[in-house]
Amino acid sequence: MALRKNPRIRERELMDPIDSGSGLDSGSGEVSELPETSRMSLSALRETLSTLDSEAEINSWCEALSRDQRVGAREIGERMLRRLRAEQVESERLERLFEHRARLIEGGCQVVAGVDEVGVGPLAGPVVAAAVVLPARVDLPGLNDSKKLSSKARERLDRAIREQALGFAIGEVESVEIDRINILQATLESMRRAVNALESQLRLDHVLVDARKIPGVSIAQTALIHGDAIDGSIAAASIVAKVYRDGLMKRFAVDYPGYGLERHMGYGTSEHIDALQRLGVSPIHRRSFSPVAAAAKRKA
Repeated sequence: MALRKNPRIRERELMDPIDSGSGLDSGSGEVSELPETSRMSLSALRETLSTLDSEAEINSWCEALSRDQRVGAREIGERMLRRLRAEQVESERLERLFEHRARLIEGGCQVVAGVDEVGVGPLAGPVVAAAVVLPARVDLPGLNDSKKLSSKARERLDRAIREQALGFAIGEVESVEIDRINILQATLESMRRAVNALESQLRLDHVLVDARKIPGVSIAQTALIHGDAIDGSIAAASIVAKVYRDGLMKRFAVDYPGYGLERHMGYGTSEHIDALQRLGVSPIHRRSFSPVAAAAKRKA
């Protein structure tokens, strides 16, 4: 599987010295002269470096800057190298995130979905699952388990995933149904609904799922423990599900003010427990959960 990448400098190329006398271009092996940096202002150097898009050019400029007599110029080159090394590490991490999918594709699968859920633990609101199919080439720097990301990073990645995905779908199970069938069954049902909705868009060959297989789904599945942390497709699904559910809870906060739903997203924080004791149970609360049942009993 190929990932869309920015130009990278390999670690060996970053560290190996270049003979200034030979002027060899490490990317092509052709003789070239190092850029003359000493006559350029630091601001001009920064601007020039920001426009480079070939590995050979970046190598040449960074080598030239390492020989510049000005401390500021050398620091510009060093920062460029550090940034490129960090980008290389991130690119390699992203490649590892798609190793499971790559093996499935090598085995003949063409369309592989990732599935994950969010909202098992909250006292209010639905449990939500997402199913996502990403293209062979992705550009999702920072992709990770949604729990490890800031809300700002999740929202940025959610937009990028939706733009790049070949298809995605949401499955929800509301509080009333959670109370009726229990949270485990509701979680599995939300994932089944997400997969079925995605199947109406694409013919799926395989589904990668976080932690457990989904009953009632005929498509081949692989359950991965900590899947949202080790697989890119599942991580993408976790982000889409989390951002979607957070948006729901913020809207519920308008309909049911006073609980702080826009802050804790329905989880059992002290603020939420205090509000339950003060305001009682709302229509979106899960009455089968003990803190909610206790609050309902006190208000009865």
